[in-house]
Amino acid sequence: MKRKNVFVLGLDDHNHEILRRTPTGSQCDFHALSTLEDLRSERLDIEKIIADAERTLNEFDGTVDAIVGYWDFPVTLLVPILCAPRGLPSATLESVVRCEHKYWSRLLQSEVVDEYPAFSLVDLNDPTPPTEPGYPFWLKPVKSASSELAFRIENDKDFDEAIESLREGVGKMGRPFEQILQRIDLPSEIAEAGGNSCLAEGALHGLQAAVEGYTYNGEAVVYATLDSVDYPGSSVFLRHQYPSTLPEGVRRRMASVATRVMEKLGLDDSLFSVEFFYDPVEDDLRVLEVNPRHSQTHAPLFELVDGAADHERMLRLGLGEAPVLPEGISGEYPVAAEWYLRRFSDGFVSRVPTPEEIALVEKTVPGVRIRVIPREGLRLSELWAQDSYSYELAKIVIGGADENEMLAKYERCVEELTFEFEESPAADER
Repeated sequence: MKRKNVFVLGLDDHNHEILRRTPTGSQCDFHALSTLEDLRSERLDIEKIIADAERTLNEFDGTVDAIVGYWDFPVTLLVPILCAPRGLPSATLESVVRCEHKYWSRLLQSEVVDEYPAFSLVDLNDPTPPTEPGYPFWLKPVKSASSELAFRIENDKDFDEAIESLREGVGKMGRPFEQILQRIDLPSEIAEAGGNSCLAEGALHGLQAAVEGYTYNGEAVVYATLDSVDYPGSSVFLRHQYPSTLPEGVRRRMASVATRVMEKLGLDDSLFSVEFFYDPVEDDLRVLEVNPRHSQTHAPLFELVDGAADHERMLRLGLGEAPVLPEGISGEYPVAAEWYLRRFSDGFVSRVPTPEEIALVEKTVPGVRIRVIPREGLRLSELWAQDSYSYELAKIVIGGADENEMLAKYERCVEELTFEFEESPAADER
């Protein structure tokens, strides 16, 4: 069988290994298209990224069989831009923008489901605390990723402080997002909002969960439900766990809402994830966020439980094939989770676990894979795409017989992984 040439935007070593382990990936050769450094530049130039990628594709001595990506912005939007002129399978650019533009997405959601929070647009040039929703609410850019620049607003003081931070930082994604918006014919309301405005959304509460699925031949299908568990007393994630522990009836409702929303947004030939809050006391379900991609952080969980990462489905869609897993594969563990070891204050990283220390933990604790996020000599506030309240130190994927076994393994990892910080290193030490 002829090997397929698959170009991956922002191909990194970690996901490259996962891709090669998938059934379809074992028959593919993967080629990097744009570097993560370029895609995460503080001065991201979309037109230059596209021109450089086009040059790489045009100069390639072989067939270009698929162009895929598993990262958030700008990768989700670059894939359809690069696929369209080559006739390669992908979602349309406009359908991806409908998902990515938080205000446009909310407007369309409200036409087909009732399970969404109150929301309103906030103009950073003339900001006024919205009456709907009232306090408390979340304030975030219409385009952001990883909860970056998302603030919980309890009062006027919080609002004013958040506005200052948003004015300073919104252009990081807003400016290149505007370059994308210029490529499509926008409804007047969305054109007026642009890419640098903000969205106020009523604060949600309860249990957080997500569904992952795909759209193929115009039909949306949900194939998995995962739980998202926060640190106690916090709004940041402690772990993502698969499969979900929510009752079957709730999971069916989530799948129904997600498929109706995705079909309304017009996304096709794409994976997707939809995040929810579920309040078991009120039996209330609300959509938190829509993503026109699968979560690459969940890929190892599917590998441990199902036997293949959902990168497999991404590859099949990119190659024009039905996104189903091959029969006869199975995972090693009934449950798996990605745990986030975090620090809740800034600091200068003076020590991280060594590769030898990490390898020893992975060898002695079965079903564990560890990725350290910061490097020595870096301030945590310099890390890419962190939320507004914490900094990731390590991502720890754990498979187990049940939740208690995973917790014991996680606590063992935390004990064995040594990080050290200094609060204010001298300038000449940096």
